[in-house]
Amino acid sequence: MDTDKSGLIDTLNEAPLSLFHFRAVVTAGMGFFTDAYDLFIIGAALVLIKAQFGPSKEMLGLLGSTALIAAFVGAFVFGRLADTLGRKKIYGLEAAIMGVGALASAFSPNMIWLVVFRFIMGLGIGGDYPVSAVIMSEYANKKDRGKLVGLVFSMQALGLVAGPIVALTLLASGIPHNIAWRLMLGLGAIPALAVVLLRRRMPESPRYTALVRGNALEAHDNLSRFSGSRVGLTAQDQQVKRLGFLEFITNRKYLLTLIGTAGTWFVFDYAYYGNSISMPLVLKAVAPHASDITSMAWSLIVFVVAAVPGYFLAVSKMDKIGHKKLQLIGFLFMGLAFGAIGLIPHLTHLVIPFLLVFGASYFFAEFGPNTTTFVLSSELYPVSMRTTGHGISAGIAKFGAFLGVFVFPTLTAAFGLKGTLLITFVFSVAGFLLTLLLPEPKGRSLESISDDTIPFTSRAVNS
Repeated sequence: MDTDKSGLIDTLNEAPLSLFHFRAVVTAGMGFFTDAYDLFIIGAALVLIKAQFGPSKEMLGLLGSTALIAAFVGAFVFGRLADTLGRKKIYGLEAAIMGVGALASAFSPNMIWLVVFRFIMGLGIGGDYPVSAVIMSEYANKKDRGKLVGLVFSMQALGLVAGPIVALTLLASGIPHNIAWRLMLGLGAIPALAVVLLRRRMPESPRYTALVRGNALEAHDNLSRFSGSRVGLTAQDQQVKRLGFLEFITNRKYLLTLIGTAGTWFVFDYAYYGNSISMPLVLKAVAPHASDITSMAWSLIVFVVAAVPGYFLAVSKMDKIGHKKLQLIGFLFMGLAFGAIGLIPHLTHLVIPFLLVFGASYFFAEFGPNTTTFVLSSELYPVSMRTTGHGISAGIAKFGAFLGVFVFPTLTAAFGLKGTLLITFVFSVAGFLLTLLLPEPKGRSLESISDDTIPFTSRAVNS
């Protein structure tokens, strides 16, 4: 990043992609690798846990979803704290909580303690959503912001793939099932520890330091050290008005935005997590005589062939297509795939055709709302309420995910797989309509999107 005379914030907005952006992506993205692994590995572990402890359907549903309801709480709490105390004070704390919860889960003596430890881990996962997203959006330039924040989220793809690979490796190695599921859960502590170490070296968000705390000189020095080169600083870098929570949620513009970001993310996560965490059960319903290893192999194929390309295609095309437009495209085709499964006769009894259509739903989930809900929530709110807005959206989304995972076994028993996926089709339609409430942030600075453009006091220092 070269020295210029346009000011710190303008420098951030106009900076070409460079190594410091990549460092921020890796630091933030490692958290999402851990989030994804910890959340989705439970789907593979549930089959083995069920055989050992013999829980009821209700307890099985609670175990699969408890980390998600905890993430609902964690996103709200840590999102608000990151706006009031600063991003850096929260950054790393949530990763440590994830690691402790994952390790403790591996030593659970029974179902009750396993639920408790998964809840603790989920608090950290929820807290990681708003802080990681906003840290990256506040470091990003306006031209590549969707790509950079999307890259952070796309680390979820690697976590999704790592889960089935670990599960297959442990099962194929002949390790007893009562040890295999403990290893599956406990291994999530390793990347969490790496995240803590990486994040200790990352400075406070320069936008937060300059615009909320009013200390442009500190922001300048931190960013210069992190980027490895001198950054421009002028009197244009001024403190903005800090919104109160009540003022934020009663502002018509931000309230409509919140309904849009939280609503779309809620309906998406209901569908996505319900299907993903219950995927071994879904594939058992399609092919009841398939072995556990075969079902997990099919899960891995769906993730690798359909989901992973969708993630990275979304990252590469989002800033060209538009963040809002890509979300509309994803909801539309994802819904069509679920509708086809629900309406085409016998599709749920034909393994290959089912995997093709089900895989298409995953592709458009990633090439659409799974990526864009995360990105949009990180860029549509003012700097003083950015992690709060993202945290509320992510928290409500994780409540939707909790509902999806918790009710999926019950809905499948009551309406069959076809009926359950028709309900998911309705949620996809709702997501498409709610997206229409949102503005298109493509190519715009964070300050112009959120009206963080009128300073009320200046504390900047000329370089």
